[in-house]
Amino acid sequence: MKVVPTTELMYLKGVGPHRAELLAKRGLRTFDDLLGYLPFRYEDRIHFAKIRDIAPGQIYTLQAQVASGSLVRYTRARGGMYHLLVRDDTGSLPCKFFHGDYLESKLKPGQRMVLHGKAELDPNRPGRIEMINPEYELLGADDADSTEVGRIVPIYEAIGGISSRVMRRIVYQALEKFAGPMTDPLPAELLARYKFPSRRDAIQFVHFPPSTEAVAALNAFRSQAHQRLIFEEFFFYQLSVAMRKKAAQQQPGIAFRVREPAIREAIKRVLPFKPTDAQKRALAEIAADLERPVPMNRLLQGDVGSGKTIVALEAATIVIENGYQVALMAPTEILAGQHYLAARKIFSRAGYKVELLVSGVRAAEKRETLERVKSGEAQLVVGTHALLEPTVEFARLGLVIVDEQHRFGVLQRKELMDKAAAPDVLVMTATPIPRTLSLTLYGDLDISVIDQMPPGRVPIETNWRSEAHLPGVWEFLRREFAAGRQAYVVYPVIEQSKSAESQRSLKAAIVEYERLKQFVFPERKVGLLHGRMKSEEKEDVMDRFRRREIDLLVATTVIEVGVDVPNATVMVIEHAERFGLSQLHQLRGRIGRGGEKGTCIMIAPKTPGDDARLRLETMVRTTNGFEIAETDLKIRGPGEFFGTRQHGELGFHLANPLRDFDLLELARREALSLVESPAAEPARRRLLAQLPREWQRRYRLASVG
Repeated sequence: MKVVPTTELMYLKGVGPHRAELLAKRGLRTFDDLLGYLPFRYEDRIHFAKIRDIAPGQIYTLQAQVASGSLVRYTRARGGMYHLLVRDDTGSLPCKFFHGDYLESKLKPGQRMVLHGKAELDPNRPGRIEMINPEYELLGADDADSTEVGRIVPIYEAIGGISSRVMRRIVYQALEKFAGPMTDPLPAELLARYKFPSRRDAIQFVHFPPSTEAVAALNAFRSQAHQRLIFEEFFFYQLSVAMRKKAAQQQPGIAFRVREPAIREAIKRVLPFKPTDAQKRALAEIAADLERPVPMNRLLQGDVGSGKTIVALEAATIVIENGYQVALMAPTEILAGQHYLAARKIFSRAGYKVELLVSGVRAAEKRETLERVKSGEAQLVVGTHALLEPTVEFARLGLVIVDEQHRFGVLQRKELMDKAAAPDVLVMTATPIPRTLSLTLYGDLDISVIDQMPPGRVPIETNWRSEAHLPGVWEFLRREFAAGRQAYVVYPVIEQSKSAESQRSLKAAIVEYERLKQFVFPERKVGLLHGRMKSEEKEDVMDRFRRREIDLLVATTVIEVGVDVPNATVMVIEHAERFGLSQLHQLRGRIGRGGEKGTCIMIAPKTPGDDARLRLETMVRTTNGFEIAETDLKIRGPGEFFGTRQHGELGFHLANPLRDFDLLELARREALSLVESPAAEPARRRLLAQLPREWQRRYRLASVG
């Protein structure tokens, strides 16, 4: 059977209906989709390392045979450690697999396999070298055909029950049978200018590179074929962003009155304190946008506690004074509640009507709120995803404010914007975005940065302690309570799991809440807050914590965003090695908000993994959110930094904005020249007309082309 780009995967050799269903869940439905599922790593299986040549601290690829294997159980619930011994003609090597129960029936003596991993010294047996959790592939009797050994082998991410080995064979056989031309979406002049290979040649090379290539260069994605495919992804994404931005600028918007004395007085009336220079600068940029007769699309970026909310409420004041409504959408009910309380307090001086719209509100109360929104009586409406419901109708929506934008998809932002003809949009985030990513994620937005903290904010002291230090930590909390202050203790899970990932179960919020309340702080009021509690319960706990009726709040990461209790000065984070860096920084930002010195104590092992150590050391070293974001991005990559799914939605299979920033800049320059120059319009129209429908959908070019 000849294979063409539109061939459904079910009909490819080695796929069939069941595997096709698994692939479809990852968005792979046609041969063209499969070509975009690229290897994430390559192994040199021409020159295997010999076991006798292995040295600790280095990464190796070995071809060996199973000598023996045994499972040592921890408990029935928590699985066990699988001990594997492999050998080649030069010696033997022990390997350990945590939670390796599944290997007991899978590995048999004499089986040939390829292992890839880091050689390490066994801490319990001096001088012995081992591998911990190496990646492995079993080799069958029919391996001489070449996709497994004797070449540079591409390694694919497994999908469901489809292993890297099976993926490799499916792609290899499909490419062998591929017939006919492959559309090349890049203009010929760009291919010539940068000496890029054709798309067909690049795809063939990236899936199955020739054995003459250097594996290190392939794994760094620096081959000309990789560079061409990375440029391609950036180019069409930036083209889409530039076209969306241009279309938005040509759309008629509301020209708000900004400079009138009455509006200036209204802004002064709502200000609870003297703004910083950075806040004044951000408001001036927002006000200039509001004044223009085109819709504003602006990102307001600032570190935890820098005062973004008050700037957003000043912008809301301008809009309300012009007779329009404002919608403020937050990702959680707790954060929406915080914004609602803050806005109601600040706007009480001006007499503005503020409403809260979340899913937890009672039906009768919700109907009344919806009526006030529809009539225009409600001037500022604060809510969660509930604002997106079809029943929510505004009388005169003029400004949409979206908090913590990275927790919402682009389409959700658009849903809220569609509640009016062309409202102005202000996006807020406390996650500092390095320029490398702001060009990518927020390329359609203008950016304002609040890079200055309000006066009186004392830098938070951060310490890393082991569990052995907990008695001293609890003693420190007692002293803080005696001085009239409050504290948080944060745990990574709500309740203990039967299948814990680590050799010992993680401490859980519910269990530790009972222990701390009964045995550690019996004389103090201890509260509990986690994501599974009902909305009313969560709000009740937070209200009591704000009113100082609770001294110690035991919580999960539900408090990560937006919780603001000025009297809370201490945060203890147990199992801190389990949290992401930006998450730790957000949690730390909950304390020290009232002028008193804040102390964050991270409880973690003395010897965590390399990435965990880097996260903990960064937290101790700096409170600079931008530095923390850069480090987090380097550790996790952009896909994980913003959620793998969103990274995929950007249209990136291979491109990494941090690693490939030079290509991002290049692609952006080329895309802008096609959009901003009137002379380039015919070329842009030709390019979009020739682009396959799937590409138009992936980069959302159909809606703006």
